[in-house]
Amino acid sequence: MKISFSKSMAVVAVGIIAAFTSCTNSPYPGYELDEATGVYAQFFTQVENGVKPIEGDLLRIGLVVKTDTDSILTDSKDPKYNRSGLTYYEFPLMKPEFSGSFEAALAMMAVGDSASFLVSVDSMYKSREMPPFLKKGAMLTYNVVLQKITAKAEVDALQKKQMEEQQVMMAKLEAEETATFAKYLADNKVTVKPTASGLYFVESKKGSGKKPQAGDVVKVNYTGRTMDGKIFDTSFEAIAKEAGVFDERRKPYDPIEFPLGQRQVIAGWEEGIMLMSVGSKGQLIIPSAMGYGAQGGGPIPPFSPLVFDLELISVTPAPAGQVIQGQKVN
Repeated sequence: MKISFSKSMAVVAVGIIAAFTSCTNSPYPGYELDEATGVYAQFFTQVENGVKPIEGDLLRIGLVVKTDTDSILTDSKDPKYNRSGLTYYEFPLMKPEFSGSFEAALAMMAVGDSASFLVSVDSMYKSREMPPFLKKGAMLTYNVVLQKITAKAEVDALQKKQMEEQQVMMAKLEAEETATFAKYLADNKVTVKPTASGLYFVESKKGSGKKPQAGDVVKVNYTGRTMDGKIFDTSFEAIAKEAGVFDERRKPYDPIEFPLGQRQVIAGWEEGIMLMSVGSKGQLIIPSAMGYGAQGGGPIPPFSPLVFDLELISVTPAPAGQVIQGQKVN
């Protein structure tokens, strides 16, 4: 009888033969030591003549990393480990830091390859403290599928384009801030004069208590809005729920306390609260330079002027001898 092998069966047969004949230089069954890189590798799928990545290329991989006790350290498909909402990891290929590194292993792969690599924790943590859940002499197992390679030149070109687009957008936002600020002042008939920094304080209720100074601990209630009226934060639970910004982790919703002059709050608060006295209520209208600036923060876009309704509840004097902004409190 004539026996014939399909192409796929032939590949499997070659793989089986390779597994039994090519691992003699490795103490780890199924893994072969690549002498040039120090990598212990076991390929499950290997694309013939596939293009391999070089340093700086952007790689997209499926990845599972396990300890030698089979505990999972990361899994690109598990949202518990990969919180990006994707099923893969993406990062540039870096220069290997040591012989047998994961970077060296990735450089052996081509798109479509799937493989398993062993990486020594001793080498990985040679110059830094090893986590307590790892033991000296252990090997981590990296199971990898290389899904995509984006060439470094293409990545650089894309990053350059994104930076140019971002610069255009930032310039537009910065230009729009002046008009947005002026419109808010006009629409709300703000007639008070700004401070030298451009901050406006519109007092709605005069206080009769102490005025705070740098170093004092103040307690305030507040509600913060962008100039289109959208609330992004508040110390009132009912307002938070109505505005859709309620956070279960913040319980109870209470006035906040902090020391002035220690940069724990934005500059607009630092300056504005020192214009108030205990019992005072009012509105701070803050240019972005005194708020979150060109970077923005959380729900606040770059170059966003802000409006805060504030009530100064109490002031606790700074302890004598405390140094605030280079000055000792007497």
